Amino acid sequence: MIVETLAVGTELLLGQIVNTNASDIAVRLADSGITHMRQSVVGDNRDRMDGAIAAAVKRSDALIITGGIGPTRDDATRESVAAVAGVPLVLDEEYAAEMRAAWQARGSQFAESNMKQAYRPQGAVVIDNPKGSAPGFRIKIGDCWVICLPGVPAEMRTMLDDTVMPFLLAESGTAPGVVTSRMLRSWGMSEAKVGEVLDDLFTGSVNPTVAFLASEGEIKIRLTAAAASTVEAEALIAPVEAEVRARLGDLIFGVDDETIERVIHNQLLDHGWTIGSAESATGGLIARRLTMIGGSSVTFRGSIVAYATDLKTAILGVPSSLIEEHGVVSQETAVAMARGARGVLGSDLAVAVTGSAGPEPMEQPVGTMIVAVATPTAEQVRTFTMPGDRERIRAYTATAALHMVRSALEAE
Repeated sequence: MIVETLAVGTELLLGQIVNTNASDIAVRLADSGITHMRQSVVGDNRDRMDGAIAAAVKRSDALIITGGIGPTRDDATRESVAAVAGVPLVLDEEYAAEMRAAWQARGSQFAESNMKQAYRPQGAVVIDNPKGSAPGFRIKIGDCWVICLPGVPAEMRTMLDDTVMPFLLAESGTAPGVVTSRMLRSWGMSEAKVGEVLDDLFTGSVNPTVAFLASEGEIKIRLTAAAASTVEAEALIAPVEAEVRARLGDLIFGVDDETIERVIHNQLLDHGWTIGSAESATGGLIARRLTMIGGSSVTFRGSIVAYATDLKTAILGVPSSLIEEHGVVSQETAVAMARGARGVLGSDLAVAVTGSAGPEPMEQPVGTMIVAVATPTAEQVRTFTMPGDRERIRAYTATAALHMVRSALEAE
């Protein structure tokens, strides 16, 4: 089965909203072993919508459309699908009555514009929306199933998981649970170099397949196998995973949902330690990531964002003479910040960052970022030259700092 996705909304084209629905649908299709051929975005324009839908139904077995089924005038997905299908829109009297009753039960005045959500192309099958007022629908146009879902992510995901994916699996003849993926997480080698090291596995392995994904300095290697059962799929993955691990060694730090934040949290629990951070150039990015894990209050003490130079001295106790001699962007200052954070925050381990993130250079060329980690028994400091713009430099540095924390904990 070949599936396309089409997102409707001018706000997507203008960049005012990020199209998270596309990635959510793509992940579920990939995990189910269904071929996802194309993603498209079209604005709230009937002519363009009609053209996009008409083209998609000629080349796909299923088209998933998100957005444009709300109650406002610019919500035109129903009309466009009906036009391409060559059928009229019909009123679902039962659903219209349910909507009115629901509004009355809440004591709210019913806006007649909501009635638009009770219309759908003639012959379409309703897809219930348990989290919203706009039901979806599916209709077959030629040999292609057109499936329309709301653009609100929480509503779309529920309908996708509960109704759409089971339907597509049944239509494609794919038994659920026969596609299994393993995500190996690595850090310390570029995507290009990882690709070179694993190139023969990428080109030579058909089942499982090998894919790469770069994210904020980390490289993920995804192994995906299809088989009659999960056990058989995992058996196919095992030898390829072993070969990847043999080649990348300690660069692999986690599997599947073992993010660097979770790895550090578990390491701290094993040590019975706490952590704190002192951040200048990263402005709290490290603290934000460390507190993304549920239960982080057990291991995370706090963070000091000492952005201004005088705060590094006043709060963290970095000697002004040290800054005068070596500068703010120096390994000596980073180490002193980490030491100070341990004392002020009362943490067993502290990580500190200073640097020149841009856009204008500060003491050092833009991209010069320095990370220090202090534990009860040792101190580490490292200077990185990070690529890209300010946002990328800061994000990559936060990732590098977390991996230096992991390294320090492994050394204890």
